[in-house]
Amino acid sequence: MISNQILQNTIEGLKAIARVELCVIDVDGKEVASTANMEECRKPALEFASSPADSQEIQGYQYFKIFDEQQLEYIMVAGGAGEDVYMVGKMVAFQIQSLLVAYKERFDKDNFIKNLLLDNLLLVDIYSRAKKLHIQTDVRRVAMIVESDNGKDNNALEIVRANYGSNSKDFITAVDENNVIVVKDLSEGDSGKDIDRAAKAIEMVLANEGIKNIHIAYGTVVNELKEVSRSYKEAKMALDVGKIFFDERDIIAYSELGIGRLIYQLPIPLCKMFIKEIFGGKSPDEFDEETLITINKFFENSLNVSETSRQLFIHRNTLVYRLDKLQKSTGLDLRVFEDAITFKIALMVVKYMKYMESFEY
Repeated sequence: MISNQILQNTIEGLKAIARVELCVIDVDGKEVASTANMEECRKPALEFASSPADSQEIQGYQYFKIFDEQQLEYIMVAGGAGEDVYMVGKMVAFQIQSLLVAYKERFDKDNFIKNLLLDNLLLVDIYSRAKKLHIQTDVRRVAMIVESDNGKDNNALEIVRANYGSNSKDFITAVDENNVIVVKDLSEGDSGKDIDRAAKAIEMVLANEGIKNIHIAYGTVVNELKEVSRSYKEAKMALDVGKIFFDERDIIAYSELGIGRLIYQLPIPLCKMFIKEIFGGKSPDEFDEETLITINKFFENSLNVSETSRQLFIHRNTLVYRLDKLQKSTGLDLRVFEDAITFKIALMVVKYMKYMESFEY
């Protein structure tokens, strides 16, 4: 339903153009919006509401009925008699009726998209409702989730809608209080870079409004409307996995999660069993800072001893000594590809376990 504030803003704007006093009264005789005191019009408005006429002049005021799907919604009153006032009142009534249709359509579309994302619709309902709402079903789309600090308090949804809602092909909504969801319409030639660019534009708009700690995740591109919910689920996973394994990044795609996507779906007891089998009673994150820096840099340089020692500003033999020492304590030689994979996965598993445990307290 259209808000009273929208109606007030509308008639004030129209009054400034037409210089005619306007008043909107509901079917119970209550004044909804007005540019002047028209208390005396409330009773005649109720009498007019029960008459068969669509418009009428009563005691120098022009009265018009505003319908919503053939149901009387409001009485529009224009102040003054005469042909010009009648014409202005008729135009204002038409404008408000058009607003009712537009807002109702937007509300219906918003509900439809929410239910689509949450898998609350049968396949036959998706296509029948999409047809009624004039939503194309065979367009390339991607679901994006925008998370920020105090999402429910910082008006992120309104800000994104204000800047990107004018594109009727994109849908901007929310299924909870914390995140904004953008179902983005893509052109045939749009790629991952174009989606990244759109995500960065949203991030910049929110940052300019003073909103902090913005994270954006998106799923894979889908070609059918029925598959949008899958893209949304992928975006949700990307948001969580990104926080665990890619915490330095503000924008993450589902397709970039790699092995982190598999680890995220492992049960915690299985993770604990894996760590115990590989390292006994010791966890790989218990190593001193120097050892951890050496390990991470060694992985960054694809197990290249020379390049790693150069970037760490240490002698090659010093690096070899550190790797030998690590092998003695863990039984894993990081210079061997299989052992390096095991160690890398173990580090990721420990990071995942810590993240999940943080939600238990």
